[in-house]
Amino acid sequence: MADIPLYFVDLHDDLDDYGFEDYGPDRDSMRLTAFLDIPGQGNLPPLARLEKYAFSENVFNRQIIARGLNDILRDFSNNEEDFLMVMEIVVRLSEDAEPTVRTDLVEQIPPIAVFLQENRSNFPGVLADYLTPIVVRYLTDPNNQVRKSSQEVLLILLEQDLISQHDIENKVCPILLALSAPDSDDEYKAEAVNIICKLASVLNKSTVERLLLPRFCELCGDGKLFQVRKVCATNFGDICHAVGQEATEKFLIPKFLELCSDNVWGMRKACAECFMAVSYSASPEVRRAQLSPLFIRLISDPCRWVRQAAFQFLGPFISTFANPPRAGLYIGEDGPLSIRPPARGLDSDFTPGSPGTGSCGSTSSACSARPVRTEPDLPTEGTSAGTSNFLCRSSSCGMMGNSVEDSALAGAELTGLSPEASATLKLPERNDLPVNSHPGPGSWTCPESPEDVFNNFLYWRTPLPDISKDLEELFLSEAGPREKGCSRPEPVQNSCVARSEIQKVLDSLQEHVMDDPDVQDPSPASDNQMALSASSLQKELSVARILQSTDPGEPCGGVRDPLETEQRHLPAPLEENKSKLQDVIPQPLLDQYVSMTDPARAQTVDTDIAKHCAYSLPGVALTLGRRNWHCLKDTYETLASDMQWKVRRTLAFSIHELAAILGDQLTAADLVPIFNGFLKDLDEVRIGILKHLYDFLKLLHEDKRREYLYQLQEFVVTDNSRNWRFRYELAEQLILILELYNPHDVYDYLMHIALKLCADKVSEVRWISFKLVVAILQKFYSHSESALGLAFVHELIVRFRHCAKWVGRQAFAFICQAVVSEECIPADQFVEHLLPSLLSLVSDPVPNVRVLLARALRQTLLEKAYLRNAGNPHLEVIEETVLALQSDPDPDVSFFATLQPKRRSTADSRVLEERN
Repeated sequence: MADIPLYFVDLHDDLDDYGFEDYGPDRDSMRLTAFLDIPGQGNLPPLARLEKYAFSENVFNRQIIARGLNDILRDFSNNEEDFLMVMEIVVRLSEDAEPTVRTDLVEQIPPIAVFLQENRSNFPGVLADYLTPIVVRYLTDPNNQVRKSSQEVLLILLEQDLISQHDIENKVCPILLALSAPDSDDEYKAEAVNIICKLASVLNKSTVERLLLPRFCELCGDGKLFQVRKVCATNFGDICHAVGQEATEKFLIPKFLELCSDNVWGMRKACAECFMAVSYSASPEVRRAQLSPLFIRLISDPCRWVRQAAFQFLGPFISTFANPPRAGLYIGEDGPLSIRPPARGLDSDFTPGSPGTGSCGSTSSACSARPVRTEPDLPTEGTSAGTSNFLCRSSSCGMMGNSVEDSALAGAELTGLSPEASATLKLPERNDLPVNSHPGPGSWTCPESPEDVFNNFLYWRTPLPDISKDLEELFLSEAGPREKGCSRPEPVQNSCVARSEIQKVLDSLQEHVMDDPDVQDPSPASDNQMALSASSLQKELSVARILQSTDPGEPCGGVRDPLETEQRHLPAPLEENKSKLQDVIPQPLLDQYVSMTDPARAQTVDTDIAKHCAYSLPGVALTLGRRNWHCLKDTYETLASDMQWKVRRTLAFSIHELAAILGDQLTAADLVPIFNGFLKDLDEVRIGILKHLYDFLKLLHEDKRREYLYQLQEFVVTDNSRNWRFRYELAEQLILILELYNPHDVYDYLMHIALKLCADKVSEVRWISFKLVVAILQKFYSHSESALGLAFVHELIVRFRHCAKWVGRQAFAFICQAVVSEECIPADQFVEHLLPSLLSLVSDPVPNVRVLLARALRQTLLEKAYLRNAGNPHLEVIEETVLALQSDPDPDVSFFATLQPKRRSTADSRVLEERN
């Protein structure tokens, strides 16, 4: 058949008549591309025969030509004139009345476009002049299948950058804008908006803003077809990324707010799923002031599916608040975490254990000598003059008790909300109590001497002894004027009055705590009620503080903070929630995140909500930074004891990343106990810590790290003995872990694990364990511990050279070859202690052992300069052994004994592996 000239075969004929009966499934492809000169078929040239069948009355013939266009064009590519004539035929064929022909034709365009791109020097304008117009025209084809195929082809061409920017702007965009016009057909509009969203990622920023952004914003508000809005919501993050921050905040954020309030729950769910991408394209101010309250609404959505999506993406959304200069934690381009000191003036004063912490009584608390402005670029309006004056008066008496207005203002500045909205939204939250726990950027006190300035941020000093009874008579008897700068009301007869008033205020505040985080959005009426209650609470708490200032147990010099008294009388839940306060992210977001471990969430939201919480916890911890780990500690411990092994498995796979974020001290205190629990968990959980065992252990202090030496052998035992990959992973990790321990610890603990793995039933585990043995030997000799090395060599000879099973003796040959190859033992010690035992394998009765011996001698030992030295007394013995192996009756043994190292190929290695 190779001698038959190339011409078309008649597509109606049976290919069996022409000798293609043996091609099986390729018969159709042979029918597509056969250019054979069959006697009796006429003298038509190839192009004429192509045109004949391309426009045949038989649909099948035209369909075959359409399917074979890629091969046909390649065959005609040698002649430019013939190639262009074929393209003309393709254009005419693209107008075929049969939809199947048009579909088959457009599906061939991507491979043809790739071919043209590779040969663009020969056919520079073919793609733009012939193929791109076909794809664009098919976008408006009346047949649905043709349109779908053309849309897929267009996206492929765009992703592979096969269409020029000029053609996109002048050929693709106009047709898409026409299809997405308000008066366009609904079906075409829904398809066009999907392509517009995909198109935004391949165009430059200015082009997207000029051509696509106005139409996208218009489609987001399409009230006629919810499918259009759904596509817009799904791809909202990509559009934001394409246009940048300025255009996002000016044009897209308002539309996003509308979509998040759409009546269709699927729209709100799509918004929740793309919330993180939108947040990345917004400024910190917009992220706090607009996106955070919006996300809280989605979390409290009446539809369960919306709440489920919102909780799933809550952690990723929180991660967008990360501020590396502030936390001192940076993620490199290649992935690893780097630790740098936090920027001075931001969080450095709050770092636990820093010199500025003074006499903090709790390691989980953070205090400083002065308030710190956490967000320099956030607006600070809303702090009234009256509030400032009250702060100054309080400070002059050594007190820093703020009113509820101050708390609302501080919360407003932390979340970016207006003071009124902050008072409305934050007062019902129980984590906002007591209100003084959030010193806002505007909460600056009057200048005082260093000993008089007192910071009450998450810090409560040990209560002073109660001397009220001793001083009661003194205060009651005094009638003179007060000291200057210390304005007090009339003293009361007993400090219990102030305390009881405080308790009343706290009880009234407790009534407003919303236990159900899924509460519906407040209506305007409820807003007014909440505002009124906030106003009344402000008055009550202000009066209570004034009353408390009359506590005879507090001297005028400002020895005691009035909030200290509140702290002593706080209910346990409120005191516990105070430990979760921070100023990195809006507090409601963190409150909702830590609530994901509530068992009720699994019933009302999603059974996998705890797994989503565990999955995103390292990102949330990275965002909050080390100083706010106390906010997540309880949540992490709850997840670590979750009944679902999938939740614990997720934590196990990321515990090394969390350890890198927290540092060695917090890791030893909070993560090591959980790590120890995972060691005794199911294999599905243990594999998580095993895969990153080295990464975790290297972060621990040396003394803490040594505690795990004995526990490492527990990994050898698995729930299922068939789980050999578990032991394989252990061997790989031990190779890395060797550098963390001294040679004596390796000899006492890790060496025995390695020997046990070398005797594993699975060959893959044994082979990786042999590499571990070599690494151990290298550890000994690189640290000048030759005595340990010789003891290990003796152990290898006893266990493997004299093993009753041939697998052990084969392992000994492989280990010796690896030792020589890696040069982990001095040559003189090798020839003295290992070489005699190795050469004795020449008389082994098992051919597989002799094969490994032949390979070790021929491929490795004889290539070393030390052994090839003519004066070496061992060279003659090695050569004699090789000659004996060359005459071995087993063909594989003689083959590897004769094979030159440079002639060895992959096929030879395959033969060796089959023998093993």
